[in-house]
Amino acid sequence: MLARFLRYAERFELFGPDLGMPHTRSMGGGLFELRIKAPEGIARVFYCTVVERRIVFLHHFVKKTGKTPPRELDIARKRLKELKNG
Repeated sequence: MLARFLRYAERFELFGPDLGMPHTRSMGGGLFELRIKAPEGIARVFYCTVVERRIVFLHHFVKKTGKTPPRELDIARKRLKELKNG
């Protein structure tokens, strides 16, 4: 999974933070989701963009169910709010 994450990080540098489905998805309010699928399983990385096209990774987890657990999304939204409020 780490190798796939690093490959997506390189793509972010070249093409910007929105790689489109199925790779990235907007979660609303400035929060985005990077969707990583590998032989080891499925992972999600929540991130946001800030000034000058900087990407901040807020939270990551390995999915064990079909739907994103609300707790994981709440953690990412809390960190996004902390980042915006300084």
